[in-house]
Amino acid sequence: MNQENLLSEKKKNLYKWALRLAMFTVFYNIVEGLVSVYFGVKDETLSLLGFGVDSFVEVISGIGIWHMLSRIKALGSERDEFEKRALRITGISFYILTIGLIVSSLINVAGNHKPETTFWGTVISLISIATMGLLIYYKMKVGKALGSQAIIADAKCTKTCLYLSIILLAASIGYELSGFGAFDSLGALLIAYFSFKEGKEALEKAKTGKECGCQDNHCEEKI
Repeated sequence: MNQENLLSEKKKNLYKWALRLAMFTVFYNIVEGLVSVYFGVKDETLSLLGFGVDSFVEVISGIGIWHMLSRIKALGSERDEFEKRALRITGISFYILTIGLIVSSLINVAGNHKPETTFWGTVISLISIATMGLLIYYKMKVGKALGSQAIIADAKCTKTCLYLSIILLAASIGYELSGFGAFDSLGALLIAYFSFKEGKEALEKAKTGKECGCQDNHCEEKI
């Protein structure tokens, strides 16, 4: 096998890893969303509920990323209608989540609402921080090896999930230590802020036709 074939085989293997990471992200977000929404409703924890719904929206985005990687590997870098539609749905869903969290947070503050417990918010956020940290590391490693700005931008998008996990952890621990219900509402408002940013970026990407984004204005895919 000559050097050119070796390089081609290495590239194929790297894309396989990129696709596996994308699919793992999708399935992880589904499980995380189900668990977070369940305990968010059960324990009346708005920040955990918002975190769980955000995970479900990330599933839509993740499916679009998986499709994008499959298409780039097989055909090239022309964005198709499936990805644009996924981005539009993602963006609108994030906006709806933002409005819901803001309204719910204000109602909770006005009514001095307190969660039953934020124990599960602490547990879920710690697991998420560890998982997102590993995903960021491996996505960046594969993206740099391929010279793929799309995969690198996906890793940067995963950082947003990491930030949300840190917010959930801070809000959960803050409430457990103080018993001050506003910690939960503040956490929900911060999640709403990041959801708004993600929604805006998703809609901008769908409109401009860029391969990726997440606060990166120079992310045209060059494969």
